[in-house]
Amino acid sequence: MRTWFLALLPALAACGTASPPETTATSPGAAPTAGAPRAADSSALPPPDTARAKAVSALGDTLRVVRQRHNFSHSEGPADAFRLVFRGPSVLKGTAEFTITDPSGQVIFREVLTEPDLEAALVYEMKTPTATPAEREAYVLRRIDQFFQPAQFQKPAVGPQATFPSNVENLDQATWADLKRRPGTIGFDYLKGKEDRQRIAWSPLKKQTVRVR
Repeated sequence: MRTWFLALLPALAACGTASPPETTATSPGAAPTAGAPRAADSSALPPPDTARAKAVSALGDTLRVVRQRHNFSHSEGPADAFRLVFRGPSVLKGTAEFTITDPSGQVIFREVLTEPDLEAALVYEMKTPTATPAEREAYVLRRIDQFFQPAQFQKPAVGPQATFPSNVENLDQATWADLKRRPGTIGFDYLKGKEDRQRIAWSPLKKQTVRVR
């Protein structure tokens, strides 16, 4: 009898001590183990609410940015920052903001150039009476990319043999004469429109950027 009872003990022990179920840690989004029931994924993101999407202003879209550093407000020392930012819904409907910022962070020149200002000179390169939209876009982007070429920076800003340009608005004789006496001044030339070639320079007398041509 004792022998039979001792032989029954392992079977009774096996019935009374069940092993816990084996678990596998899974990262969020991992596929469930084959054969296991799929649990509800309470952490799943809700579908996007397109009705509440913020409207984007096309006029604020930046299409091109060109930067260059060059001495301007001073002939030596830290350079000024030249920047042209072209924004708009498309290349043919954009507007460019041209700024010059001195080494201290002060904006010393700002001008807005329209798309026609940048495109007008295309007429001199056209082989046919009209240009395609793709040709016009390519020309405008090329104008932007080449806006700050080294040859456009001139020293001095006003040459010793130059004559006073009476057609330049807001330029007075005293400012012109002062620049003419300063061989270290630097001028920047750029084309606006079809034939309006302008030159600007920093006037130490007036402490501001002035147009000298």
